Amino acid sequence: MREHGGNLDQARQRFGGRAEDWIDLSTGINRLPYPVGEVSARAWTALPSRAEFEVLHQAAQHAYGTRAAVIAMAGAQAAIQLLPQLAPRGRARILAPTYNEYAPVLSAAGWEVEEVRALDALAGADLAVVVNPNNPDGQRHAREDLLALLPRVGRLVIDESFVDAVPELSLATDADRPGLLILRSFGKFYGLAGLRLGFALGHADDIARLAAMSGPWPVSGAAIAIGSRALRDDAWAKATSVRLARDCLRLDEAARAQGWRLVGGTPLFRLYATPDAPAAQERLARGQIWSRVFAQEPTWLRLGLPGGEAEWTRLAGVLAR
Repeated sequence: MREHGGNLDQARQRFGGRAEDWIDLSTGINRLPYPVGEVSARAWTALPSRAEFEVLHQAAQHAYGTRAAVIAMAGAQAAIQLLPQLAPRGRARILAPTYNEYAPVLSAAGWEVEEVRALDALAGADLAVVVNPNNPDGQRHAREDLLALLPRVGRLVIDESFVDAVPELSLATDADRPGLLILRSFGKFYGLAGLRLGFALGHADDIARLAAMSGPWPVSGAAIAIGSRALRDDAWAKATSVRLARDCLRLDEAARAQGWRLVGGTPLFRLYATPDAPAAQERLARGQIWSRVFAQEPTWLRLGLPGGEAEWTRLAGVLAR
């Protein structure tokens, strides 16, 4: 497995402790998750029906403000795995640095892969990938700039896994345009990554291909039940977005007090430049708070946002030592 956040087993091997003793801030997953509530026995025991999938897809269209075709998948990662099969092999360009699954997945399928550093450099690709806002540096691209790129590439994939709290960046309203494919994560914003739920939004032809490759039951009955409920809870989503924006400022202030400089981020994680990121990670880990560092950028330290006040208090205490 490639390097990702959430590798708490490595933290425990190095520093000890039980999993429940740790505050895992190495991911961009909301630590105050959506309240799951009751899930019917049928959701666990029966195969999901086509009608139930349709309810989930309509809930996703509601939450994302789109009329485009939608398919539920086992997280955005499931869609990434199928991307190479959407079209004949060709030249793929990825706006980098970014999420580290795109390049190896495409390369393994025989695509010619190039990582580029500017949006305009994606032009001419058979498949272009942009993560917006980006992981790990939070770089944002305006909707009009991305739409201007669409006629200059064969297919444009926009990964919007971290866009829920900044919906003004989303291209979901334009997702039915030919050649445009939008990937959305459910688990990050709703804090339920273990549910393994995500969506692809796009032109009906692309979504039909993904559906055929995904098989008849791409997500579980429990994911359908919880996802359908959460995606229609507009009040929870609005309140969560407000809280995350406030907490970003709180974490940035704590980082400034340490002499760390904000590189960027999203409402679900922050990226800081530190004098020595591995040393900062070890310091936090000795207080059983896990963070993420990057081998290619030894000064970068990424932190998710703590959840309740107990987690904020613990982080402040570790930083004060």
